[in-house]
Amino acid sequence: MNAEDANDSASPAWLWGPVSRFVMVVALTGLILDQGTKLWLLHSVDLARTGPYALLPVLDIVLVWNRGISYGLFQQDGDIGRWALVIVTFAATVALWVWSVRTHDRFVALALALIIGGAIGNGIDRLVYGAVVDFVHFHIGTFSWYVFNLADVWIVAGVIGLLYDGFLRSPNSAAK
Repeated sequence: MNAEDANDSASPAWLWGPVSRFVMVVALTGLILDQGTKLWLLHSVDLARTGPYALLPVLDIVLVWNRGISYGLFQQDGDIGRWALVIVTFAATVALWVWSVRTHDRFVALALALIIGGAIGNGIDRLVYGAVVDFVHFHIGTFSWYVFNLADVWIVAGVIGLLYDGFLRSPNSAAK
């Protein structure tokens, strides 16, 4: 047994599991990419002053402050709503981490890690700015998709992974 295994076995069962290191690396990578992109666009590019930028006929980089959750739902203009979203984000992140500790499946771990990294990224925005920094805008003709960020991409990819696992990869546990 090496020192790494000894540390893993000494951790409480809800705190560290067989794929926890993998989950942490993926979540931190996603978080760094998300926050790095936002910091670069806000402070180096100064997107608020210099944007928007048309990258492609169907893709713009714009600055939108999202005070709600996905798709701009549940907009919160006051501090109570902002802090409620911060608390819910924190609680959901802890719950997802505990779930990841219990899994042995790297696919599920990847999906959970993506959601965790994205949730932390958007949570940091709410703490620091009072709103989530969104900047990617897809549009075709008069159709306009919502404005999102990399954290949103991680969250959506993670949720799709969990749905795929639940419906197509895993045996139906309810039938057992």
